[in-house]
Order: sequence, then C-alpha cells, then structure tokens
Amino acid sequence: MAEKKVLLSVKDLDVKFHVRGRVLSAIRGISLDIYENESIAIVGESGSGKSVFTKTFAGMLDSNGFITNGKIMYNDESLSYTETAKNDKSAKFIAAVQIKLNEFCKYTKGAEIYKQIEELKQEKEQRKYLTSEEEAENEKQMKNLNHQLVEAQNKKITLNKKEDKEEITNLNKEIKQFEIAIKKLEKDITLQKKKRKKEAIGDQQYNEQFNKRLAELNAQYEQAISQEVDEKEMIKNELIAKDIYLSTARFNPYKRSKSVQKLLSYFKKAYQLAEDLTDEDVLNDIFQKVSIRVKYRSEDENKYIGDAILDLAHMEHENDWCQIRGSKIATVFQDPMTSLNPVLTIGQQISSVIIKHQKVSESEARIRALQLMAKVGIPNPENRYDDYPFQYSGGMRQRIVIAIALSCQPKILICDEPTTALDVTIQAQILKLIKDLQQEFGYTIVFITHDLGVVANIADRVAVLYAGQIVEIGTCEEIFYDPKHPYTWALLSSLPQLAERNSQLYSIMGTPPSLYNKIVGDAFAPRNPYCLKIDTLEEPPMYKVSDTHYAKTWLLDERSEKVEKPELIDNIHEKLIKAFNVKEVE
Repeated sequence: MAEKKVLLSVKDLDVKFHVRGRVLSAIRGISLDIYENESIAIVGESGSGKSVFTKTFAGMLDSNGFITNGKIMYNDESLSYTETAKNDKSAKFIAAVQIKLNEFCKYTKGAEIYKQIEELKQEKEQRKYLTSEEEAENEKQMKNLNHQLVEAQNKKITLNKKEDKEEITNLNKEIKQFEIAIKKLEKDITLQKKKRKKEAIGDQQYNEQFNKRLAELNAQYEQAISQEVDEKEMIKNELIAKDIYLSTARFNPYKRSKSVQKLLSYFKKAYQLAEDLTDEDVLNDIFQKVSIRVKYRSEDENKYIGDAILDLAHMEHENDWCQIRGSKIATVFQDPMTSLNPVLTIGQQISSVIIKHQKVSESEARIRALQLMAKVGIPNPENRYDDYPFQYSGGMRQRIVIAIALSCQPKILICDEPTTALDVTIQAQILKLIKDLQQEFGYTIVFITHDLGVVANIADRVAVLYAGQIVEIGTCEEIFYDPKHPYTWALLSSLPQLAERNSQLYSIMGTPPSLYNKIVGDAFAPRNPYCLKIDTLEEPPMYKVSDTHYAKTWLLDERSEKVEKPELIDNIHEKLIKAFNVKEVE
C-alpha cells in the first residue's frame, strides 16, 4: 500500500449526536487512510458506527450530529487547484494584511510574559467561583436527593389507593420533605456562590497585590514587544497574507471583510502565544475556524495560484459540499426503492444529476444516462429510460442507483450495504458489477457491511469497527486467515458457512455498550471470553502486527499470556472451500 496515493486521510475523528437531551459518542478517535483505486470494507455489528463514519466524509450527517475533533483530509488535485486574479487591488489587499501581521509578529517576543499575564487574570477570576471539588460535592448531594425523591414517587405509584392509605400518606410526607430539601440545597448553593464572589471582590490585600503584579508584567511586556520585526518574519507574513487573499477571494465583499477580520484576530492570538506558524498543521487549524485554507503555490503576471486544503471535517458551506458530494464522493444506499423518487422516471433521475454536476444539455445528459444504463446491465435502456422505479425489479433498481452514483465519475464510491435488500443470486451480480465498473472508472470503493462473507469477494483491506472505534485493520487475507482481535474472531465464528450439521450456530454473547456513557477500558471487554483484568481498566493501544495489519487488543502486549484464535476459525480457508463445494485448481 505504501506506493499508493492517499485519497482520504482521517485523523483522530470524534463524532457525537444530541439525542433526547443527552450526548451519544458514535465515533471515538478513528484514524484511517483510504487509498486511490482500492476496495476497503468497513465491517461490524449494527450500531458500531459504520454508516456514521462514512457519512462524515460525504457531508451527510444528520442535523443532530456534529464533529468534535479530528481531520478528514481529501486529496484531489483537480478540486484543490485554485487561481485568483492578480492586480492593483489584490496587491493593496496583501500589503495591508501583511502590515497587520508584521504588527502582530512583535507579540512573539513577549509570549512568555503574555502567558503569565493571562494566568494571573485567570487566577483572579477563578477566585470568584466555587472550586471543582465543591461543585462536585454539591452535584453529588443534589443527585442523591433527586434519586430518593424519584424512588419515593415510583413506590407511591405502585400502591393501592384504598388498601395502602397509611403508607401513601407517609410517602407523601417523605416526597414533600425531599422537595423542601432540594429547594433548600439550591438556595444554599446560590448563596454559597454569591458569598464566594463577594469575598473575592472585597479581598483588598489580594487585589492590591494583583494590581501591582499586573502592572509589573505589563511594563515588561511593552518593553519586550517594542523590538523590530526581522526580514525573515516579514517574508513569512507575506506568504500568510497571500494565503488569506486566496482563501477569501471567493466570498462576497461583506463576507470577505468579516472573514479577514476573524482570521487576523486568530493570527494575533497565535503570535501572542508564540505558536509555530511555519507548521502547516498550525496554519490549517487557524484557517479552518473561518474558511477552507488555500495555500499559496506560485504566481505570474495575471494570477495567484494556490492549493485548497480540503478538511471535510470542518467544511460547513453547502456550496463547498456541492463540489464534492456526488461529483467526488458518491453513495449507494441499502434500499434501492427508498433511494429513488417514485414519481420521477428512471431517466429523469439519472440525467438530472448529470445536468447539475456536469453542466450539459438535456440531450447530452440523456445520451450519457443511456450509456450508464447499458454499463450497469439494464437491457434495452432506450425502452426503459422513461419507466418508473416500480416497473423495475429490486436488482435492477439497485443497478440504477449505482448508475446515478457513477454518473459524475466520483473518486470514492461508498456502498452502504447495497445488497442487504436483495436475494442471494442478485447480491452476487451486484457485487461483481461494482468490482467490474471499478476497473473501468477507477474509483475507490468503501464498502459497509456486517457480512464478512461479502467482504471476501470485494475487499482489498478490511477495517473492523466496534463501539465507534477501529479495533483491527489489515488486508483481506490477514483479517480472514490471521485475525488478532477477539471481536474479529467472534465475527468470523458467526459465519453461517462454518456451522456444521446438528451444531448450534455461534453467536456473540451480550450486547454492544451504551455510547451515551464514558467507556472505561476495552469496549469489548464485557463480551470478550478472553478478557484480561487490564481490559476493564485501560483502553488498549493499536498494536502493529505487520506493515498493513494492526489490532487494538491487550492480547498482543508482550506481557500478556499468548492466546490462540478459536478452533472454529482455524483453517478457515479449507472450511469455506468445503462449505461452498469449491474444487481448487491444482
């Protein structure tokens, strides 16, 4: 894989959802490189995070979903290439921004003093509030009272109004007492906070010492930042100014002005903290707070040329997504009937996508649509062009969904369990079609499935997901014949093809953990028959098995007692050959 180009690079991705007043962590620190022209399968049980993971880089997260950490870097030269006019107006813009950056650059000299000033101010502000220990104790008391109140209320509900009058009366008194206690505690906490704030403001001795120390630091700071900026820093600032010009050129004047102001405020803070602005990651992080960064590459007499740094995790504007979704990243969903509009003809649904993304006429779009219909195996496409989805079988509808996805020749084709709603014979045809078309169109396949039997037919690499994390990744051969994680062992053991006559089909005991709660240790530990004590205490690191094979399990730690994979999946190759009655060629 080393020689292949990385098309999509995911780093430390966290995705959460707001659900009924609570926060659910669906993706927890996933890192994964996806290569050009490869087929990678994402496997795991329902709820493991497979679909959510792919939706993050297709810009299709539900409205209550949000990315809290990580990067999704998309590498596509045709999309990243950017050029902007070079003229007197642009020269004035760059010069004005550079002057501002040169002023901010002086703050670097006083960065250590600035940090001391901020710490001093924070310490004074913190004195007005309760400590974290006091807050925790108050929360504990409040939680305990609320729990007792709920218990009493629940017990009251179970009693008979006629037969348990005395007990109900006593419970009513208890409930009343708990309600009074809760109100009293709320009042005490409020008074406690007010008292703490009043004491901090009225502490004259501390305030005098604070003002004296602050004045000393401010004087030192002014002296430190009075030094001139050297030529090397000025050259660096000119390049950053060109980045800012290229990155904001596509905005209208009002939005551009606001964006530049925000960027300058972030750069001011970066200089005050002496951040390394020669580090590309630091620069990308600053720009992504406002806009896609376009990195300056070169210029000639008429234009500036740059490369857009496409971090899909921080892409917010719908216009930006429209350049990627469909034309660069397309998706084939599970159910072809719900993927197609029942009131539009098949031809309309294919040609409308072609017209939108490729800017061609209706007649040209029709010709291309018919060609695609023929490629995906629709017989007599000219006669079936004006049919409606209900006139197609399930397999044919899925072929049309694939045709729509490929209509703009995307770089990445996400297949979200595309064969689940189809019978076994049609599944095989659809899988073969997807692989055959990959040879022609040269796209990367990201295949989501819970069926490892499907994986063997389509994947070059396999990533096993559990509870929002990748627990094992490797080539298809490594995952099938040399798996290392107990969860992968369990998934392989669940293959129906391995079941023998008059024996019970293996199933994974228990259920996946609740992702509303913080997971301590290995998420698979409660269901793991090979669980170690450390699995319940600490999350395992990702261990390297080979250059292409990694697994997240303490069983690979050199201090762990060696455990062999289950006998059921030993010699899995021979067992699958026997199950499918395949005769190997000598």
